[in-house]
Amino acid sequence: MSLNIDNVKCSGCGLCLRACPFGALLLESREGQGLPESKYRKIAIVTEACTLCGACLETCKFDAMQIEKIQGGGTPHKEQYQGVWVFAEQRDGAIQGVVYELLTKGRALADQRGTHLAAVLLGHQQQEHCAALFAYGADKVYLVDHPALAQFNSDTYTDILTGLINKHKPEIVLTGGTSIGRTFIPRVAIRVNTGLTADCTGLEMDEKENILLQTRPAFGGNIMATIICPNHRPQMATVRHKVFKQGAPAAGRPGEIIAEPAGIRAVKARVLEVVHAMGQQVNLAEADIIVSGGRGLGGPENFALIAELAGELGGAVGASRAAVDAGWMPSFHQVGQTGKTVCPKLYIACGISGSIQHLAGMSSSEVIVAINKDPAAPIFDVADYGIVGDLFAVVPELIKALKNR
Repeated sequence: MSLNIDNVKCSGCGLCLRACPFGALLLESREGQGLPESKYRKIAIVTEACTLCGACLETCKFDAMQIEKIQGGGTPHKEQYQGVWVFAEQRDGAIQGVVYELLTKGRALADQRGTHLAAVLLGHQQQEHCAALFAYGADKVYLVDHPALAQFNSDTYTDILTGLINKHKPEIVLTGGTSIGRTFIPRVAIRVNTGLTADCTGLEMDEKENILLQTRPAFGGNIMATIICPNHRPQMATVRHKVFKQGAPAAGRPGEIIAEPAGIRAVKARVLEVVHAMGQQVNLAEADIIVSGGRGLGGPENFALIAELAGELGGAVGASRAAVDAGWMPSFHQVGQTGKTVCPKLYIACGISGSIQHLAGMSSSEVIVAINKDPAAPIFDVADYGIVGDLFAVVPELIKALKNR
């Protein structure tokens, strides 16, 4: 697609420049017939910074701007692409939790499309996990077994998954927004000539158009954008852990294991050692109870209060982006779109206003308690229980009550 500006209709009013969030439009002087330079006519021009967001279109009073779709260039024979795939990520022989969440969501999408759900499992001696993948909704498991796949290698994983997609032609491919998924899935998307939407918070089928609606925060988390891939297949997306709820497994559910050759080629890099540097650190994604602090704490020393409340509840300590950016807490405590996405049974937000970026990372929690002295704070819009008050008065009372129970 491209943004076209009609030089005849454009008046050079500059409204579109103020509407563009990327500063991608400029006014340029054009020579007039026999006029002095001071009288040259100005028109809007498009720069390379344009993302085709369309924000400028509604501001143009002269109908001088339009986004033109470029025909062709899509995936040929799109109707041949069938099925929903989930990349079944394993680390050290253990299937990651995000896989079961994606299988639950993938099952719903596959049922809407009237098609099958498949998991793709790369590793060594991993067949024992197929039963669990079937239990969470997979109809098929494409199993690739080779000693070289025991540890993740971007080159090898990219080669194999690209080959499987080209061979079996899935309509949708989903993977976790993990360090592994983010490393090699973009390479796969380029290889198969399709798009990729990262860190989705919502996936739904447009049953009329039969396309996947992929929702994620945009513009620094200030809006939620729904992205589509109408002309290319497969439609690919990554999703963070805990964005979707994991369904209940159906033990004994049957499925088909399809063994695929590995076809390992020489790679540019190999794994020498795996160091689990974060092994002793908090794992927010798995915590059932999280107590988070934000800018309202006023300084790093006050996170001791948050830690004490979390300790009484047997939970973990979280933090907002503002608190992490200020250096009050390490980054692995951050909850939000640029931190961890969590889904605990209980989430207590202390002194957190509730930006869209933060809400995207915790709004799916089962029970949300918000403590904030500002009654208009956006966090109250998602909270199940809200306490309007000074956290330095409220939190100590909660700790006291817990100690006296």
